[in-house]
Amino acid sequence: MKTSHTPTPRRALLLATALALASPLALAQSNWPTKPVTLVVPFPAGGGTDAFARPLAAVLTKNLGKQFIIDNKGGAGGTVGAGVAARAAPDGYTLFVGAVHHAIAPSMYPKLDYNIETDFVPIGMVSSVPQVIVVHAQRVPVSDLKGLLEYLRKNPGKLNYASAGNGTSHHLAGELFKLQTNTFITHIPYRGAGPALQDLISGQVDMMFDGLGSSAAHIKAGRIKGLAVASDKRAPGFPDLPATAELGLASYQVATWYGLWAPKGTPKEVVERIQAELRKALNSEEIVAAWRGIGSTTPDLYGEAYGRFVSGEVKRWAEVVKSSGAKLE
Repeated sequence: MKTSHTPTPRRALLLATALALASPLALAQSNWPTKPVTLVVPFPAGGGTDAFARPLAAVLTKNLGKQFIIDNKGGAGGTVGAGVAARAAPDGYTLFVGAVHHAIAPSMYPKLDYNIETDFVPIGMVSSVPQVIVVHAQRVPVSDLKGLLEYLRKNPGKLNYASAGNGTSHHLAGELFKLQTNTFITHIPYRGAGPALQDLISGQVDMMFDGLGSSAAHIKAGRIKGLAVASDKRAPGFPDLPATAELGLASYQVATWYGLWAPKGTPKEVVERIQAELRKALNSEEIVAAWRGIGSTTPDLYGEAYGRFVSGEVKRWAEVVKSSGAKLE
């Protein structure tokens, strides 16, 4: 007697139900993206994070055929937008473009509503670019870093520096500079690097310790004057801009890095697809050329290796905050 392999009505119903429940999730994971993707940028437009997120979004949009939309959510040194991204649905359709500021924040903001190490899945580093010391040429009558140091020591407290906000790399880079050069400059925090940079260009503030990515075009156009990059070597695309290591400040090295995260709980298959597409985008001719033009490099850091790097940065900046005495203002 032959055994029938035809499902009973009850088994057929259970099988159909299981497939109906599983298929949308399986399809969503394997076919990501099937709809537009939001990139939360936790600073206003025009800042360093925005300067890297927009070209990346354009290349991802071109490569994947779905719109990657920038959502600028500034405030509190980038922590407001980070909190919004951490609470987003973990489905691969809201991603977070953060920066070194988010490794500094745990030491500056005692009551964050997210944890950068545990509430996100690390996707990969987008870029790394040295900080640059820039001044408004008419307000600060110096031509080089040596002249700036002489001026600061003769006029303590006369100059001010703008930052993207309390607890950002701009703020800590300034405090570290003051500590290592034994000078005093008044800190003026803004709600993002974009507004701070605009006030520097217009002459409302004196100077800034900015990421080279957002200052690059303005230095080239002569709107602000670059004195040095906070690095051991000169930045790609800026051969005439000396490094602090050349000028007697070898220990003053600060880089602003930018990275991509997904909310905790995002399916592994989606995370792996996003990582693959990020790697492809960062190796594209468009991104390589764009990053070179603003003095940036792209370290090969993805997934767990990137997560370990971020954890190391959290510890490193905690030490800088402690030694500099930096506080929220």
